[in-house]
Amino acid sequence: MLVIPAIDLKDGHCVRLRQGRMNDSTVFSTDPVEVAGRWVESGARRLHIVDLNGAFVGSLVNAEIVTAIAAAYPALGLQVGGGIRHMQSVKFYMDAGVSYVIIGTQAVKDPDFMEEACAAYPGQIIVGLDAINGKVATDGWTDVSELTAIELAEKFACLGVAAIVYTDISRDGMMQGVNVEATVELAKHSAVPIIASGGVARLADIVDLQAAADSTTGAGIIGAITGRAIYEGTLDLKEAQAYCDTSNH
Repeated sequence: MLVIPAIDLKDGHCVRLRQGRMNDSTVFSTDPVEVAGRWVESGARRLHIVDLNGAFVGSLVNAEIVTAIAAAYPALGLQVGGGIRHMQSVKFYMDAGVSYVIIGTQAVKDPDFMEEACAAYPGQIIVGLDAINGKVATDGWTDVSELTAIELAEKFACLGVAAIVYTDISRDGMMQGVNVEATVELAKHSAVPIIASGGVARLADIVDLQAAADSTTGAGIIGAITGRAIYEGTLDLKEAQAYCDTSNH
C-alpha cells in the first residue's frame, strides 16, 4: 500500500481544508514545489495534488504549479484533480507529465466524458468519489447526490479506470481517523482498486488500513492519502511507508 502525501493548492499556496470548506483553510507553505521535494525526500512514490480553486470554478486554476512539480520531479507519480471537466484539461495534464488524472464531479455528471477519457488514456484515469453518509457529493462537495459510492464504483469498473479515490468528507482534515469500515465496504464491492482519503491522522490509521487491505478480497485498497497529519507531524511519512513495505501482504 502506498502512503500518498496530499498537496492541496489554493491561490498558489499549499493549504489544508477542514471538511472541504474553502473558508476554513490553513496555509502550510507558499512554495508547493518545495513541499513536493520534502515529501520526495521522505520516500513518497506518488503525490496527490488537488487544484481547490479549480474544483470550485470548474476549470484549471493552479495548473502552472502542477506543471512545475511535474518538471521538477519527472520520476515521481503524480495524480492530479480539481476542475477537470473537459478533455482538453485531461490532455493538458497528461502532456505536462502527470501520471494520473482524477475526475470527480464530471465523472458523476457526464458518463460520456468519463468513457472518452478512459478510452484516450487507458489506465491513467482515477475517479474521485467523495461521500457524506455514503452518498456521493459533487461540485466542491456542495451538491449531494442520491447515488451511493458503491453504486457508482460498479458503473466505473467497466470503463477501465485505474483506481477510485474514496474520501469520507466528514473525516477530511479533521484528524479523527480514517473511516476504515466504509472504505473496506467499498473495496469489497468494487472491481477497481481503492485509495483511501480523509482522516488519516496517525500511524494507527495506516496500520488499520494495511490490515484491511490485506484481508479485503477483490481489487482491494492500494493507497492512503494523508494531508494535515504529515504537515502537523502526527504522522511520519517515512515511517508509515516503511511499515506498509514491510508488513505481510
